[in-house]
Amino acid sequence: MRVLGIDYGDVRIGVAISDPLGLTAQMLETIKWRNNTKVPVKRIGELIDAYHCEAIIVGIPRNMDGTSGERERKTREFIKLLEHEFPETEIKSWDERLTTVMAQRAMHDMGVKAKNQKGRIDQMSAAFILQGYLDFKR
Repeated sequence: MRVLGIDYGDVRIGVAISDPLGLTAQMLETIKWRNNTKVPVKRIGELIDAYHCEAIIVGIPRNMDGTSGERERKTREFIKLLEHEFPETEIKSWDERLTTVMAQRAMHDMGVKAKNQKGRIDQMSAAFILQGYLDFKR
């Protein structure tokens, strides 16, 4: 069973994919979009088909104190859109607190220059979100 991981943003969506056994998450791509949800929905549909995904894990951006804010509201709207568009695919939310910080630190530790990090951080955040879910599931 393969699973997609999503780090949702207003301009970029980071995407990760699990291995076929559902043990590890790998960075896949960054979907660039703005003001037209058809763009990411179409691409996510293509990825579901190409990788035969049974589930999508979407990171929920909670505040550090556990409260919700505008980012979470927008992400939950996107989740509802995915549920409507892909009723045969299980859509789950997952707490993504600190995944962007972890991704930025990892990129820094790998020596990736800041100007080259933009889309890669979104992918790595998606991989951290997905790996957290996969580890929990095991």
